[in-house]
Amino acid sequence: MVPRCPVCGLTFERETGYFIGAIYINYGLTVGLAVGATSPSRRWFAPPPGWQVAVWGTFAVLFPLWSFRYSKALWLALDHLVDPTGGEPE
Repeated sequence: MVPRCPVCGLTFERETGYFIGAIYINYGLTVGLAVGATSPSRRWFAPPPGWQVAVWGTFAVLFPLWSFRYSKALWLALDHLVDPTGGEPE
């Protein structure tokens, strides 16, 4: 990841551990989707428990790998909304 935006100069990683919030967003999104989809799939399809564990376990491993860049972008957007200067003096 580049340290600054080439267009506006916004510093992306402002300090060590800056993207911990993005990890929380990613975790919440993954758990919300997995738990939210488990009940309807059990009601409509009635799959065996081993199949459910295999499907949702695979989802819980692969989905965060795919969605982390979007979680980082959302975290940056939320931080920019709260602190548009990027923590730098004006």
